[in-house]
Amino acid sequence: MNHITASPTLDTPYALQRVGTQTDILGECPLWDDTAQCLYWVDIRLPAIRRLCHATGEVNTWPMPELVGSIALVDDGRLLVALPSQIALFDPAKGALSAFVPSLPMPEGHRFNDGRCDARGRFWVGSMHNITRAPEGTLFCLEGAGPLKAVRQGICIPNSLAFSPSGDTLYFADSLHYRIYAHPYAPESGRMGEAQVFAESAPPAFPDGSAVDAEGFVWNAEFNGGRLLRYAPDGSIDRVIALPVERPTCCAFGGPDLDILFITSTSQNMTEAERQAHPMAGALMAIHPGVRGLPEPRFALNGPRTE
Repeated sequence: MNHITASPTLDTPYALQRVGTQTDILGECPLWDDTAQCLYWVDIRLPAIRRLCHATGEVNTWPMPELVGSIALVDDGRLLVALPSQIALFDPAKGALSAFVPSLPMPEGHRFNDGRCDARGRFWVGSMHNITRAPEGTLFCLEGAGPLKAVRQGICIPNSLAFSPSGDTLYFADSLHYRIYAHPYAPESGRMGEAQVFAESAPPAFPDGSAVDAEGFVWNAEFNGGRLLRYAPDGSIDRVIALPVERPTCCAFGGPDLDILFITSTSQNMTEAERQAHPMAGALMAIHPGVRGLPEPRFALNGPRTE
């Protein structure tokens, strides 16, 4: 466990750059498609799916019919899309959305938030109350066409879903607990063990989305903290990177060599003074952190892969 109320040494500045000219209301869930060589992410509140083509720098935006909590790559080239009323499939080539797991038992006022696939192709995703952040959310697991299986309940803001390179640890945060937890994980069965505190944040900063690099270190976007933290596998802080936004939301490795770290952020609920002080709020940003990431797992349409 690591308390970050201390003052860790700040790294030398990274060559951070803004990617594209778009400004997200609530950018989230970046993921790199190593086949198409592009980055997908969502603007939960626009709501929309966005795509950055690495070769051209072009950004495409597809409006969604409902708040889009998270997405995942699918093994047939489409995207899995977590919407309040259904989990759908999106075909970027056609710009078409089709039902996959319809008529979800989502309580009124709830939506999905963070989601990620394990190495066998299961989709883990959390839900939350869209306004109150009351402890009413659920952590779900989806295998193939379902049904959606509830695994943990009583969650305020589900975040930081990620897996260790070996797949035997699942990282997860209920952000309003100000902690990231590490759970023993059995990839063969998809069984999640009991929580162990991995790292803690100092309020009002809390852990948002995470990514794991090829060395097994966890990168976390600290919402209200204005920085990225790189945690060693034992939970100690390895690196701190200050950002030009107070509310980064998530990060993901991408680029042809998986050596670019993309960072999403939010611009919602900001005053005019805050916008002037943080003009990159809502931007997609990128740095070269000096380490590489791991390929993003794909959702298995026909059920978990036996690897």
